[in-house]
Amino acid sequence: QVRMVESGGGLVQPGGSLRLSCAATGGIFNINAMHWYRPAPGQQRELVASITSDGNIHYADSVKGRFTISRDIAKNTVYLQMDRVRPEDTAVYTCHATYGGYYALDAWGQGIQVTVSD
Repeated sequence: QVRMVESGGGLVQPGGSLRLSCAATGGIFNINAMHWYRPAPGQQRELVASITSDGNIHYADSVKGRFTISRDIAKNTVYLQMDRVRPEDTAVYTCHATYGGYYALDAWGQGIQVTVSD
């Protein structure tokens, strides 16, 4: 069974940095894209950043220039480098992957807390 295991969350001061990791385990194959989400007012969730298998990257306007998504293909791991964080970045961040080619499967992480505060 595919699992998405997040790590790296915690407490960080405004203006600081934090790196989230999400490793896909359990036999994931043909990863199409990996994403980071967080809750947003008026929405179920906000797509914070995404990276596709061919390297296309998307960021929410709210994090452009501050957050960087990257991946290690060999490790089936996606990272979210969070720099110059703000109190409004406080949220539970959840990773998500679409995979499986023709089977069009997906998997969600359990979520990890990031708190930006003095």
